[in-house]
Amino acid sequence: MYYGNQKFLVAGMSKSGESSARFLLERGAEVYIYDDVVSENVSAVCLKLEQLGAHMVSPAEIDTCASFCDVLVLSPGIPIDTALPVSFRKQGKAIIGEEELAALYLRATAIAVTGTNGKTTTVTMLNDVLQACAKHSVACGNIGNPLIKEVENLSFGDFAVIEISSFQLETLSSLRPHIAIITNVAEDHLNRHYNMENYIFLKSKLLKNLRESEYAVLNYDDPVVRGFAKNCKGKTVYFSMRSRVDGAYFEDGSLWFMGEKYLDASQMTVGGEHNIYNALACVAAAGILGLDKEAVSRALAAFKGVRHRIEKIREVGGVTYIDDSKGTNSDATVKAAQSMKEPTIILLGGKDKGYDYTPLFESLKSTPVVHAVIYGENRFKMLNAASNAGFFGFSLCSEFATAVKLARIIAKPGQCVLLSPASSSFDSFSNYEERGDAFRALVERIDEDGEE
Repeated sequence: MYYGNQKFLVAGMSKSGESSARFLLERGAEVYIYDDVVSENVSAVCLKLEQLGAHMVSPAEIDTCASFCDVLVLSPGIPIDTALPVSFRKQGKAIIGEEELAALYLRATAIAVTGTNGKTTTVTMLNDVLQACAKHSVACGNIGNPLIKEVENLSFGDFAVIEISSFQLETLSSLRPHIAIITNVAEDHLNRHYNMENYIFLKSKLLKNLRESEYAVLNYDDPVVRGFAKNCKGKTVYFSMRSRVDGAYFEDGSLWFMGEKYLDASQMTVGGEHNIYNALACVAAAGILGLDKEAVSRALAAFKGVRHRIEKIREVGGVTYIDDSKGTNSDATVKAAQSMKEPTIILLGGKDKGYDYTPLFESLKSTPVVHAVIYGENRFKMLNAASNAGFFGFSLCSEFATAVKLARIIAKPGQCVLLSPASSSFDSFSNYEERGDAFRALVERIDEDGEE
C-alpha cells in the first residue's frame, strides 16, 4: 500500500483506532480522525494525534471528509452497516479495520483464535506455552495491544497469537494464519449481527484464506464448528472432550495429542471443563508446531487464568466472591455457574445483546446457583425469561452497586457470590474490565462482619 497519494479516515478513537492512526502517520500518510463519542479520553487521544499531523473531523464535516478520503479504517466498535461505512461502500471505496491493516505487514507466524467463548484464555494460555518453549511470542489483537502495535516488533520466526472478535472479522480479509483456532459458536452479539447465520458466517471467515499447508484447529464437540471443516482448504485438526479424534482429546482424566499423553487434568491450576477445552486447543497447536511436550505440559499446569474470568476476589464473612465479568453471554455464564462447587448467588444483567434468556435460566436450574440478583437495562427481559423457565429464586434491582449489596445480604456463610452477567456492560460501564474492577472495589469494602 502506497501512502503518498491516499487519504485515510480513521473512525473511532479506541486503542485500535489510535494505533492505526499513529501507524499511518509514521509512514507519511494524510490521516483524518473522527469519533462521534465526546469524552475526556477521546479528546486527549485526538489532541495527541493532531500534534502528530492528523486532521480532526467534526460531525458537521464527516460527509465532506467521506467524499474525498480514499480508505476508511473502521473501529471494531462501529458496525459495518452504519451511515459512515455505508457511504464508503456506495462510493466503491476501501473499508478496512486495524487488524486488516496490520495483516498486510505481518512477518511473524500468525496463530489466530476466534469463537464465542474461551478466546482470551486460549490466546493467553498458548502464548505462555510458546514462551515456555523459548519462542518469541506476543498475545495481541482483541487482547492486550492491537496487532498494528506489534507488527514492527515481530520478525520472521516470531509468533503473533491473535484474538479476533466477530466485530473485527467484519473488516478482516487478508490475514492468513498458519494455525486458525475456533473454540465454539453460541448465541452472542445478535443485536449487532441480526441472526445466527450472519454470526456463524463471520466466525468461519477466519478459515477462508487457509491453504493446504496451514491448519484449522476446530472444536469437534461443537457441531457448528465441526462443520467448518467441509469448506476449509487447510488441514483440519480437532480437539474434543467426548471422542478420541485426530488431534487433541481428553481420555482417562488426561489430555492427549495423537496418542501421546501430555498431562493429567488434575495437574492444571485452573479448573472447569471449559478450561480443559482451552488447554486441548493449545495442545493441538503445540502438537502441530512440534513443541517440546514436557515444556508444554508444565506451562499448561502452571497457567493461572485470566482476569475477570472466574477469578476469585476474596472470601469475607464466609462468603466467596468471584468475578466473571467476562461472562457476557449465556453460554459463558452457564459454564461459570457449572464450575461452582458451593451454593451460589449469581449477578445477572446489563445491556441486552438480542437473544432469549429463557435457555439461560433453564440451564441454571441444574447448577449450584440458588438465587439470581437481576439488575441493569435488560432486567425486565431477564425477569420474564426467568419466570418462563420456572426459575423463581431471584431479586430485582436497577443499579449494579445495589445488586452487589443485595447479593451480599442474601449470601450465607459457605456460599459464593458470582458476577457472571450474561450481558454486555455498556449500559453502565465502558467494558467488562471496568465492570469487573467496580465489582472488586465493592467487594474489597466489605468487612469481616459482611458490612460495608
